[in-house]
Amino acid sequence: QVQLVESGGGLVQPGGSLRLSCAASGSIFRFDDMGWYRQAPGKSRELVATITRDIRTNYADSVKGRFTISRDNAKNTVYLQMNSPEPEDTAVYYCNADKFDSRLGATFDYWGQGTQVTVSS
Repeated sequence: QVQLVESGGGLVQPGGSLRLSCAASGSIFRFDDMGWYRQAPGKSRELVATITRDIRTNYADSVKGRFTISRDNAKNTVYLQMNSPEPEDTAVYYCNADKFDSRLGATFDYWGQGTQVTVSS
């Protein structure tokens, strides 16, 4: 069974830095798209950044220039480097990965359990 496990969350001061990691276990295949989403209290889950297997990236406007997504395909791991975080970035951050199964003609979507990031002085 595929599991995504996030790590690296915690408390960070505004203007500091934090690095989130998400490692996949139980998988014998490499994921297609991987990404990070977040959900703040009372708000819907929103996209933060995504990265394709051939390293094309996409960012939410609110994090462009501050956050960087990267991945290690050999390790099936995705990272989110958070620089200059702001209190508005406080949320639970979720890792996401998907894989298209050509035999079934369907895309399978996987989520991590989430890691709390709190930006506060």
